[in-house]
Amino acid sequence: MSTLLYALGRWSYRHPWRVLVSWLLLLALAGGGAALFMKGTDNSFSIPGTEAQEGIQLLDRSFPQASGTSAQLVIVAADGDQVDEEPYAGAIDDTVAHLEDLDGVIAVTDPFNEMVTGMVSDDESAAIIRLQFDGQATDVSDETKAGLEDVAHDLRDTLPEGSQVAMGGDLFSTSVPALSLIEAVGVLIALFVLIVTFRSFAVAWFPLVSALIGVGLAIALIYVSTAFASISSTTPMLAIMLGLAVGIDYALFIVARHQDQVRAGVDPEESAARATGTAGSAVVFAGVTVLIALIGLGFAGIPFLTTMGIAAAVAVAIAVVVAITLTPALLGFAKDRVAGWGHGRKARGIALRGRRSSAADAHETGTDETGTDGSGVEGDAAVPTSPAAAPAVATTKKTNRWVMLVTRHPWVTTIAVVLTLGVMAIPAASLALALPNAGQQPESSQARQAYDLTAEHFGPGANGPLIMTGTIVTSTDPLGLMEDLADEIEQVPGVKEVALATPNETADTGLIQIVPETAPDDPATAELVRDLRALAPELEDEYGVELLVTGFTAVGIDISDRLGAALLPFGVFVVGLSLVLLMIVFRSVWVPIKAALGYLLSVLAAFGVVAAVFEWGWGAELLHVDKTGPVISFMPIILMGVLFGLAMDYEVFLVSRMREDYVHARRAAAEHSTRSRRDIAVGAVRSGFTASARVVTAAAIIMFAVFAAFVPEGDSSIKPIALGLAVGIAVDAFLVRMTLVPAVMALLGDKAWWMPRWLERILPHFDIEGEAVERELSLADWPEPHATAAVVGDGVAVRADGGGSAGEVVLYDDASFRLEPGGTLIATGDARAARAFALTIAARIAPTDGRLRVAGHLLPERAAWVRAHVGLALLGDGEDRVAALRRALAGKTTLVVVEGVDALDAAERDQAAAVLRDAASALRASDDDARLTLVVTSRTESAALALLADAHRPDVTSIALRSATPQTTTTAEVNA
Repeated sequence: MSTLLYALGRWSYRHPWRVLVSWLLLLALAGGGAALFMKGTDNSFSIPGTEAQEGIQLLDRSFPQASGTSAQLVIVAADGDQVDEEPYAGAIDDTVAHLEDLDGVIAVTDPFNEMVTGMVSDDESAAIIRLQFDGQATDVSDETKAGLEDVAHDLRDTLPEGSQVAMGGDLFSTSVPALSLIEAVGVLIALFVLIVTFRSFAVAWFPLVSALIGVGLAIALIYVSTAFASISSTTPMLAIMLGLAVGIDYALFIVARHQDQVRAGVDPEESAARATGTAGSAVVFAGVTVLIALIGLGFAGIPFLTTMGIAAAVAVAIAVVVAITLTPALLGFAKDRVAGWGHGRKARGIALRGRRSSAADAHETGTDETGTDGSGVEGDAAVPTSPAAAPAVATTKKTNRWVMLVTRHPWVTTIAVVLTLGVMAIPAASLALALPNAGQQPESSQARQAYDLTAEHFGPGANGPLIMTGTIVTSTDPLGLMEDLADEIEQVPGVKEVALATPNETADTGLIQIVPETAPDDPATAELVRDLRALAPELEDEYGVELLVTGFTAVGIDISDRLGAALLPFGVFVVGLSLVLLMIVFRSVWVPIKAALGYLLSVLAAFGVVAAVFEWGWGAELLHVDKTGPVISFMPIILMGVLFGLAMDYEVFLVSRMREDYVHARRAAAEHSTRSRRDIAVGAVRSGFTASARVVTAAAIIMFAVFAAFVPEGDSSIKPIALGLAVGIAVDAFLVRMTLVPAVMALLGDKAWWMPRWLERILPHFDIEGEAVERELSLADWPEPHATAAVVGDGVAVRADGGGSAGEVVLYDDASFRLEPGGTLIATGDARAARAFALTIAARIAPTDGRLRVAGHLLPERAAWVRAHVGLALLGDGEDRVAALRRALAGKTTLVVVEGVDALDAAERDQAAAVLRDAASALRASDDDARLTLVVTSRTESAALALLADAHRPDVTSIALRSATPQTTTTAEVNA
């Protein structure tokens, strides 16, 4: 991965206009597609497999007048007046007639109809006109909505002064979120932080431009997808939040690495390639963790939430791709003008403490690589003293003093952080969840006014009536049956009244409309739904009718219950994923456990702050929270998923440097130091923290600013999510990662990097910090500059897991060889060693030790290229061995590995020799300088020499493969 990104970064740097124009063209195409094909967002919530959804489907089939969305017009008479008297009664009759004429309206309930109850308040000061529409809220046209508002406006003008008229109901229960100038403040704060971090106006724009292009493309694609998928209005806003935050941060990591390298004197082009290969690898890993967490939102089994997760994942994926391509391209525009203020050409030669501190640097500054002096005495980390580097020195000293304080008192720090986060998490116990309704909209909204008026004059339950429905086709007295069922249901605690109980026109389906005593988002209403469902079997036994509880409120309750049930498995998935991924990255058991526990503390603290604001009302007015109460149902699962990915970002960027310094310092100490491994580990924590804290701090501040900007004027659905993410980022970055992590790492010492050998063997390796790039750069002149060898190896070895109690098996060990173009290398050994050697040279398996370069490419870093260009003929286990050799020589390849030539009989050897002669002749005919190079393995040298003599290949070099352990691994296992 890192070598691929290294090459990509170099190419992007060299061709900046191509990259920039390509992204702008993609953005323009996606924007044009959105303008042509988008159909708007869909805020109808459905949840397959639930009773509420089953009830809606029943009503769709047999009672369409009651299956669609609804609205209600609330009329409140002036003080002292009654709505059943003139001029109110006549105006209401006229309004009912006008509403019935609107397109899409299939039923209008007159509040004075004798068949319904509860539409006129007890004191007759208010009335409700209820409307039923054909289809869900998204099916109601804008023209119909405008007609409703016109009718309400006309009625308002007709009625006496002091009366109130407001249009609300399910149709208006959700608002479409929109961006405001407040969100732009977050972007401006991000720009300011970038300017301070980079100390350059020009460079500061790069992460912002990268993020904005990525977000623009993602949003355009989301709107294009509305042509064939249902997308809620919350989805684009979530994608904007995440896309901006991660887009800026991912580009920031790459640009910061590049700037540090250029200040240290690295050529800008080389630096851009290295930064993309190293920091870019970490960006890809971080992005993958966020993607997995977002896609994991499908755990809840709720279509709109799954779609939301996929859309947000697309935004993050685009942010990653833009960061690793457009960022180096923008650096290509800047060339060498990226050092920043105080770091001009003269200062560029100053060796700022960069990613790879050398022993020589440490010697010159009087400290070792761990941030301590040569004797292990703690002190300030080595920092440059040049005036040009003064800002960096100040920042380094501050972070070094902080980490020194934390690691000197690890127990006090750990207990203080855990107690602080525990206190912050206390309000989380009272966090209630519900779908958004009009009661959470701003007080200026007409829908909110209708909600409040309804609650005031008819009780809070009138804003969220429940429906019970069922098939009554077997009843001989449908009207009497519905009356009996209504009488039974009215006895259930929590039911204020049954507003309507009626069969449909064909008398095969019954409908009971129930008005609860409590509001739609009140936990008591959810309990009433459960009580009614528990009563349904008794009613079926007595009346022979299977009743289903449904309606907009019941759907919302079912969604909340489903989401609540999904939190635990999703949490297990996320935490389990973090453990596995971090074990792969850090090759440690305790570091992932510590990271996962820190993540859980951050999540609980974020939940606690959200509950304190939205449930308890702390700071609600300051944050423009119009109404306290339950937060949107999918806030917890989205917060957990997104915060997981972002928390892993900070963990990786901080702890990977600590591990890197620990490994380097331990190697150095093994040669010329008597310091204990614990001292080395604690020193690595300090030096790693000091080196990475600046970038992590900037990234966290930027993310906090972007998320926090969506809180003051944000939509009621987005506001709690944004607040939770902002708090979670601040807590995780500054309290957990930059305070708790170094303290716990100091407590663990060198045990932090412990992992059982069996686990080490089975876990795959992920080059998170671009070690492959660093290895390639360090071996760029090996075996010598501009080497001509086709194959060269030094101390190459391959080990495998012997299984069971056999432990590690050395297939071959300490193989050193060199083969020039046109020559032949014979490697002899047992069948297992010969097969392993052939697969190693052909890049099918990776060497576990030593250095190996094939066709000019270092292995295993360039294994993909070698596999594509080096032929491999496995003769030891094939029936048609000559055909296998022909396939390996196809495509005019110049390097071929032939395994198991001793398996050839006399006739096959003659044919194989002819094939080799023909291939060599064909290469010379196509290019005078092209020569066929062979690597041949065999159990005996004589068999290989016989073949090569017949093939007219006299230039032969031989090596004997040494296997250091008994043969317990079969050739088939090596091949696998």
